[in-house]
Amino acid sequence: MFDIPVLLALIVLVALVFDFTNGAHDCANAIATVVSTKVVTPRFAVGAAAVLNLGGALLGTEVAKTLGSGIVLPQVVDGSHVLVLAALVGAIAWNCITWYFGIPSSSSHALIGGLIGAAVADAGFGALNGKGIWDKVLVPLVASPLAGYMVGFCCMWSIYWICGRIHRRKVNASFRRLQLVSAAFMAISHGLNDAQKTMGIVTLALMIFGKIDTVEVPLWVKFSCAGAMAMGTAVGGWKIVKTMGHRIFKLEPVHGFAAESSAAIVITGASLMGAPVSTTHTISACIFGVGSTKRLSAVRWSVAANLVTAWVLTLPAAGVIGFISYWLLHFIWN
Repeated sequence: MFDIPVLLALIVLVALVFDFTNGAHDCANAIATVVSTKVVTPRFAVGAAAVLNLGGALLGTEVAKTLGSGIVLPQVVDGSHVLVLAALVGAIAWNCITWYFGIPSSSSHALIGGLIGAAVADAGFGALNGKGIWDKVLVPLVASPLAGYMVGFCCMWSIYWICGRIHRRKVNASFRRLQLVSAAFMAISHGLNDAQKTMGIVTLALMIFGKIDTVEVPLWVKFSCAGAMAMGTAVGGWKIVKTMGHRIFKLEPVHGFAAESSAAIVITGASLMGAPVSTTHTISACIFGVGSTKRLSAVRWSVAANLVTAWVLTLPAAGVIGFISYWLLHFIWN
């Protein structure tokens, strides 16, 4: 129906749309706490997060390499021109569903699920890099929220220990300023991990089409994906901001600082190891960890149950949509 260059251009365009929705969907990860504690206005927070996401996206490529070759074996799916497009359709569809209902699910795992589903439809389970999926997806899927909870809990307890004799009003006044630093750190780490995922998927498409020989992200791909995510962040997902910033735990500036700093530490560490973790999982777990230091009843665990349900469903749901999308697109282009 279309020649290969047009199809490749369409894949890149759809990938950038996904990055845009990812920025809009996940902007809450970087700004929910700083907005909910009223340290800055929503307009300023969104603008700053967009710029910092852009900067973070240009700082590394380890996560991109994982998406490019660590989940699907490029040599097995070589020549499958609709595979990446089907994966993106699966991810975008699930993103839109969760965005509409204000559910902070994982855009990262939606993309990975869509890629796995499309690859299985194309070449069966032999197309999957089992070790890469286990090491870079499934283990971090469990480990990153647990690490977020523990780091958030320990960070908040450390602050209590250091500032325990200082009046609460003075503590919050100090942490209102410090939260600007932690929010910036969180926004940079978000760009460092999340924007690279789309860079990896575009790089995989370029390999499938024979435009590049190795999993090295071209400079134009870096800037395109980083820019798309920044624009999406500027639009924002305010339903999710409300969930993250208000419904889990009543945050004060000191809590926001602890949650953002903890999440940024975990996400940056994962990015350096090339693990495409969910920034949503991580910041949510950090907020739960911080809230638990006050008392367990201070955290709305019913919200946690809803979040966990969405997290569990994301990989298989996006995978099913990616699988179906592959066959529909395969029929159209053949």
